[in-house]
Amino acid sequence: MKYLNIPEEELKNRVGQDYFADFDFSKIIGKIDFCVSAAPQTTLFEEHFLLWAEAKKGNKEDIYESFVQLILTIGKARTFDRHLPPVFLGAFDGEKIAFLPYNEVQDFFYQNDFNWNVAPSNHQTKEFSQIYEKAQNAIEKNAFLFYFGKDDKELHTFIAENFIIGKTQTTKIKIDKNNFMIIYNKWLAAVKGSIGVNWEIAQRNGIIDGDFYLADLLSLENETLKDKLYVLLKKNHYELDRVLDEMGMFNPKMAFFKDNQKAHTQFWQKYERPPKEEYWDFIVERRDLLVPQDVRERKGSFFTPQIWVELSQKYLADTLGEDWQEEYYIWDCAAGTGNLLAGLTNKYNIWASTLDRQDVDVMKDRIKNGANLLESHVFQFDFLNDDFSKLPTELQKIINNPEERKKLVMYINPPYAEATSARTVTKTGQNKAGVAKGSNVNTHYRAKIGNASNEMFALFMAKIYDKIPSSKLAQFSKMKFVQGSNFKLFRNFFLAKFLGGFIVPANSFDNVTGKFPIGFTIWDLAQKEKMENIECEVVSTNGTSIKQKQFWGNLPQSINKWVKIYNLKKGENNKIGFMENPAPDFQNNKFLNIASICGKRHVNYYVFTENNLIQGAIYFSVRQVINPSWLNDRDQFLYPNDNWQTDIEFQNDCLAYTLFHGQNRISSKEGVNHWLPFKEQEVDSKEKFASNFMYNFIQGKLKAENSAENLLSEKQEISVRKTPLVFSAEAKAVFAAGLALWKYYHAQENVNVNASLYDIREYFQGRSEKGKMNNKSEDETYNKLIGELRKQVEILAKKIEPKVYEYGFLKG
Repeated sequence: MKYLNIPEEELKNRVGQDYFADFDFSKIIGKIDFCVSAAPQTTLFEEHFLLWAEAKKGNKEDIYESFVQLILTIGKARTFDRHLPPVFLGAFDGEKIAFLPYNEVQDFFYQNDFNWNVAPSNHQTKEFSQIYEKAQNAIEKNAFLFYFGKDDKELHTFIAENFIIGKTQTTKIKIDKNNFMIIYNKWLAAVKGSIGVNWEIAQRNGIIDGDFYLADLLSLENETLKDKLYVLLKKNHYELDRVLDEMGMFNPKMAFFKDNQKAHTQFWQKYERPPKEEYWDFIVERRDLLVPQDVRERKGSFFTPQIWVELSQKYLADTLGEDWQEEYYIWDCAAGTGNLLAGLTNKYNIWASTLDRQDVDVMKDRIKNGANLLESHVFQFDFLNDDFSKLPTELQKIINNPEERKKLVMYINPPYAEATSARTVTKTGQNKAGVAKGSNVNTHYRAKIGNASNEMFALFMAKIYDKIPSSKLAQFSKMKFVQGSNFKLFRNFFLAKFLGGFIVPANSFDNVTGKFPIGFTIWDLAQKEKMENIECEVVSTNGTSIKQKQFWGNLPQSINKWVKIYNLKKGENNKIGFMENPAPDFQNNKFLNIASICGKRHVNYYVFTENNLIQGAIYFSVRQVINPSWLNDRDQFLYPNDNWQTDIEFQNDCLAYTLFHGQNRISSKEGVNHWLPFKEQEVDSKEKFASNFMYNFIQGKLKAENSAENLLSEKQEISVRKTPLVFSAEAKAVFAAGLALWKYYHAQENVNVNASLYDIREYFQGRSEKGKMNNKSEDETYNKLIGELRKQVEILAKKIEPKVYEYGFLKG
C-alpha cells in the first residue's frame, strides 16, 4: 500500500512515473482522470491511446464502481467518437490497479434507450446500477488486477508485453517450473480464503491447500486436465476424495467458492493456464513444496536434491558393490513422491511407501509417465504406527526371512521434526502436537532411547533396527544421533557397524533453512558395534569434496557439568553478574550471554563472584571464540582436561575476551556495574565509579572495602590473585582499543559515568521502534572505534582457539 494517504493528483503522478515512464501520461481528455498514450501527440498522426483510467485516493472505493464511473464518463462525453479508443480501460487507487480490455465493454456504448446524461460520480442513480449489473460479469472474468508493491514485477511485465499499438490479444503471465512457487504464494493470499474449506480440519485429515492450487494450475477453462490429482477443479467447484460407492459410482466430496468464484476469476485472469505440458510432471513431483512446513516435518515430505540422490547411490554402489541393485532389495518407507528412488534401475527389487495417499497417487501417475517403479510396489503405509501385516506379501516374505532380510536396504530420507525446538525453550512456542509424541512407536521406544524419541528420524532408526534386524540402513538425517547429548541412551540401543557416509549443508535441501549438517550414512544392522566415532566426507553445496570430519559418540561429560563445579557456593552472597549456560553446542551459543540480573529463559545460570570470575570467563570464551558454521553446528563443548589450570596467559586472555565481547550485556541500568576494566582517571570520567571491582581484580588489589556493595564479608577468604594480571600482546591490544572507546564516550555530554560496553553501544547506536539495538551509529568516530575493538577481539579469539582443542573443550 505504498500510495496510501496521498492526494489523488499526486497518486496519478506517482503511478505514471513508477509504471508508465516509457509512455506519455500527460494528456488529459475531458473528465477522464488518467490517460496513457504510445508517444507524445504530433500533427502528423492520430494519437494512439493505450489506457483510459479512473483514479481514486486511498483504498476504500469499490474498484468495480470505479470502472462503472469511467464507462459512464466515456459514454456521456462520447469520447470514442473524437479519439481512437484505448487498448485498456483501467481503475486504480492507492493500493491496486486493474485493467479491462476495451473490447469487453465496447458494446455498452451503443445501447438503445439508455440515458447517458446522468452524473457519472453519482453512484445512486438507476443508470449507474444498470451499467454495474451489466459490467460486473465482464470485469470479474476479464479484468487484470495487480497490487502495488507486492505485484510490481508482474505489473511491469504485463505493461511491457501488452501496451503495444496494434496488439489485439492480451499476453498473460506464463507459469513455468521456476515461478510456480511464487505464484502459489500469491494464490494463498488471493484465492485460498475464498474456498469453502475449514483448512485447519482439512490439514489434520491430510488435505492441503497446495492440492487445490495444483487443480487450478493444471486446468483449462476451469477444468483440471490431469485426472490423477487428488483435487480436481470442475468449473465452479472442486472435487476430491473420489471413491466408488456400493453402486459402483464415483461419490466425490465437493468444495465450493464462498464469493461466487470472484477472487478465483480475478486471480487467474492474469496468468496463462495450464503451463507447458513439459513442466507438468516436474510441478506435480514438487508437490512437497506446497506442503506446509509443519506437515513436511511431521510426514517427511522433504524433497532430496538430485545431486545428493546421485551421490548417495554412488556411496551405496561403492559400499555394497556395483551390482548391488541386482543383489539387494530396496524399501523407501518415507518415500514422499519417490524422488529418492530416481536413477535406480531394477524396479522389481524396489518398494516405496508413504503416509499420504495423495503422494501414492503422484508416484503412480509418475509411473505412467516413465518412472521406473512397479505400481504394485507403491503403497500407502504409516511406518511408525501400522503393523507389518499390512505390507505387500512379497515384502513381508523378505522381512520375515532372516537370510533375505540381510539383503534388504532401508533407503530413506525420513522426517526431521522434533517435539521441541528453540521456540519451545524460549516460551515463544509450543511443543509440536502430533509430531513424535503422537506416534505409537514413541511410547514403545521411549524407555530404550530416552529423549531421542522426540525426534522422528530417530524413531524410524529405532523401529528399523528393532523390527527389521540384520538389514542395511542407508539414510539422510541430522547428525545429532552420533554425538548429541539427548542421544546417550540411543547410542547404547543402536549397535551397528558404520559402513560410510557424507555430510552436506542442510540448506542445500530447498525445504530446510537451518545451518547444520545433514548426513547420508550407511549401517550394517547385523554387526553389533558401539557408535564411538565415525568419519564422514564433507561435501560442499556444489558437490565438491572438502575434507573429512569426525563425529564422536563416546564424548566426555559436557562443559556445563564442568562449570557447575565453580558456581556460587552456599553461603556466598557476592554476586557480580549472571551467565546463561545453554545446551553445550554451537547452535545454542546465540543464547550465551552475561547480564547484570538473572534471566528466565533457562534454568541453568552461572553466578559470577570474585572467586569464580576466571572460570566463568573461560567457559564464555571457549564457547564464543570459534564462529558457528553449518559444519560445527552440532559439535559439543566438553569437560576439559586439567592442563588449562597452569596456563595463566590463557586464563587472562579469556578474561580480556569476555570483558569486551558483544554478548557481555552487563548494564548499569540494571544495578551496579562491577565490570569496568579501567580507572576513572584513565577514561577522564567526570565522576567516581560506583564500583572499582574489576579494575582492582585485574591489578591484584581486590579488597572487601573496594566494593560499593561490600562484595566480601570479613570472614570470607579471598581466593583471587594478589599480583597484577599479566596480559598477552593480543589482550593488551584489546584493552587499548577498549580504552579509546571509553574515553570517547566520556568526552560526550550528559553521559552515565558507570556505563558498561553494552551501555556505550546503546548510547551511540540507539534502538529501533521495536526496541532492538541498531547495527550502526550515525557517529563515524564511534563506528571506527567500535570497529577497531571488534577487530582486536577477533584477533584475540584466533589466539585462544587452538587452546580450546588442546585442553579438550572441543574434539577436533
